[in-house]
Amino acid sequence: MASFLQKARRTLIGDKAFYRMVLAIIVPVIIQTSISNFVNLLDNLMVGALGDAQMSGVSIANQLIFVFNLAVFGGLAGPGIFGAQFYGAGDVEGLRHTFRIKLLESIFLLAVAFAAILGFSKPLITLFLQGDGSPELAASMLDNGHDYLMVILIGLPAFALTQCYAGTLREMGETRVPMIASVAAVATNAVFNYLLIFGKLGLPRLEVVGAAAATVISRYVELAIVMVFTHKRRARFAFIQGAYRSLRVPVPLLRKVLRMGAPLLLNEVLWSIGMSTLTAIYSLCGLVVVSALSITFTISNLFSSVYMSLGTAVSVMVGQALGAGDFERAKSDVWKLMAFSIAGAVGMGILLILFAPLIPRAYSGVTAEVRGIATRLLIITACAMPLYSFAHCSYFTLRSGGKTMITFLFDSGYTWAISVPLALLMVQVVHADIVVVYAVVESANIVKCMAGFLLVRSGKWIQNLTQVVHA
Repeated sequence: MASFLQKARRTLIGDKAFYRMVLAIIVPVIIQTSISNFVNLLDNLMVGALGDAQMSGVSIANQLIFVFNLAVFGGLAGPGIFGAQFYGAGDVEGLRHTFRIKLLESIFLLAVAFAAILGFSKPLITLFLQGDGSPELAASMLDNGHDYLMVILIGLPAFALTQCYAGTLREMGETRVPMIASVAAVATNAVFNYLLIFGKLGLPRLEVVGAAAATVISRYVELAIVMVFTHKRRARFAFIQGAYRSLRVPVPLLRKVLRMGAPLLLNEVLWSIGMSTLTAIYSLCGLVVVSALSITFTISNLFSSVYMSLGTAVSVMVGQALGAGDFERAKSDVWKLMAFSIAGAVGMGILLILFAPLIPRAYSGVTAEVRGIATRLLIITACAMPLYSFAHCSYFTLRSGGKTMITFLFDSGYTWAISVPLALLMVQVVHADIVVVYAVVESANIVKCMAGFLLVRSGKWIQNLTQVVHA
């Protein structure tokens, strides 16, 4: 027994140097995401003060923007895998090429997003308005969602370009600059939300349009900070030197990145659509569920920042170790990072359970029924957080080694093969209420964790990607 515990300790617990490295990476990310999620909570409260229709309309519109955001993350993840390994191998030219590929992919994704939203915004929003409720409420949700979406569209280019810069900086281990830019952006968003939603300091009262305008302004503030910092420190961030002289990249590298990155892009798109589909299925339990889910997602995101940040640590530490050819360190770091992530998720889950009955009361503009449903959904989310954290780290481990097809099956495959059918079964066949449906779907994540454990333990994700010819 003693030998087993010693082995478990060596496998799951790192030394001081290990945790210093982890904290150096994740603390800025935690600060960034926590502040961002806190401001999102304030935004949600301000929009919620306008009423159920306004909050639900904005929530639905954000479900559609969520698909674009994750498409950007997925599209940039392929070159990002190579970027982390190129940096670990000291290959500046390779890192520069991956940055250019990110730019090209962002242009393509922006064109698709603009075409889809400008052409089909109202039909897409209507998909979330099929549950029981008054036609007047549904019509108001549609109008508010459409108005919000048309303005938020202006900020998409800034978001995509920011991710190109910030992602490359993080691959180099520089998480402080994206944090500073994000903090400035969320502060800008918070101030302009208050001014434009409610019409303060002589500005017009724009309500949901004001919320969208504030977000757009904050996106460009964030982009300006990241770009200026990167370009003013060209010696340190050498990849940016000459990055815009041409967008040409070596064909062998481009093919390798696209072949490896395509499953990641497809995964993020299908996964985000899957999450939006789940929300649409949940909304069949009643239109009030849309507001309750908006509260649930906003608050739970605030408590998820610790284990979510560990994905960045896995990408950076494991990716750099693989690029340097240190496979033993990569394997060792993975299990220690997973243990750390689960411990953080347990702690934050306990806090969320304690605060779940209190925070929804701050939503003065919604009904008591909505607040009650949100409280119960938050408790379920808190109990599932350790499952989320293990699956999250498993995903980034598989991705760091370039096993993108496996990550596709692990993430989107699970969503569409298990989560969506299970939700449909519970709603359409069993006719369970939203709390039961949500509990059953979230508890099924144990299946994903079991698959993640077997895949990570197999070691098939371990490979060095920097041997690609890019000259």
